[in-house]
Amino acid sequence: MAQFDKDTTAEEASAGVDLSGKTVLVTGVNSGIGFETMRVLAQRGAHVIGTARTRAKAAEAAQRVNGNVTPVACELEDLSSVRACAETVGALGHPLDVCIANAGIMALPKLEQIYGIEKQFATNHLGHYLLVRLLQPQIEAARLGRVVVVSSAAHVQAPSVGIEFDNLSGERGYRPWRAYGQSKLANILFAKSLATRLPSGRTANALHPGVIATNLGRHMNPLFAGAAKAAMRLFAKSVEQGAATSCYVATRPELSGITGQYFADCAVVEPSRMARDEALAQRLWETSAKLVGLSA
Repeated sequence: MAQFDKDTTAEEASAGVDLSGKTVLVTGVNSGIGFETMRVLAQRGAHVIGTARTRAKAAEAAQRVNGNVTPVACELEDLSSVRACAETVGALGHPLDVCIANAGIMALPKLEQIYGIEKQFATNHLGHYLLVRLLQPQIEAARLGRVVVVSSAAHVQAPSVGIEFDNLSGERGYRPWRAYGQSKLANILFAKSLATRLPSGRTANALHPGVIATNLGRHMNPLFAGAAKAAMRLFAKSVEQGAATSCYVATRPELSGITGQYFADCAVVEPSRMARDEALAQRLWETSAKLVGLSA
């Protein structure tokens, strides 16, 4: 098995993999690791369905890629947009070999809500939860369909109870990083639950891409953002390195059958205790289903 580490790039992580005939969906392709993930997977021969908040943004990104890319709008905070995206993808008529839930927002300085739910939880978790659930028929139609959920090591900053089911509005003591951590914990728990629900051969895993200087931090408090950027110049991965674990989990043949795991630096690592809590994962699945109007 090839050896990869924190310095591995997305091109290196997927080297030698032929994705010809495969269809891959990546959310948040307009910039950062989403764009790099799309670029590299298209380079490997995949038909990439690239989503962004608007079709225009997705199309602009697609034009910068050499390969077969279909741009689609998917505004994750708008459940009607998520449903429309799923309908568009379904209408293409292809099994979905890989679905990469990549897009996200981080550390909103003030409480914002979407239909009464704290915006980071709504966008980072619920939007992707709904999208993947709606795309399950296409994922299961692929003999070795994979779901890859981009989480973060910041999931350890979630509330002490893990998910504050009685405060999903965020109105009780909102703190930007705690709310972000909760949404990233939800990403891992979602992948863990999904892994138990997919038929044999299909997999779901979560990952930490690393600390990367992208526009994910565009909502951060300006004072904190300045200090964060200075630190990133010392410790951050490049975008090419940041997309490596996504491409690794999405493409490596040796990972076939590995499911319900959490990866970092192209290797399985152990997430927090809360991220391994099966009862918490089950409750989140059921609560999320109710919030988006699906059966559990």
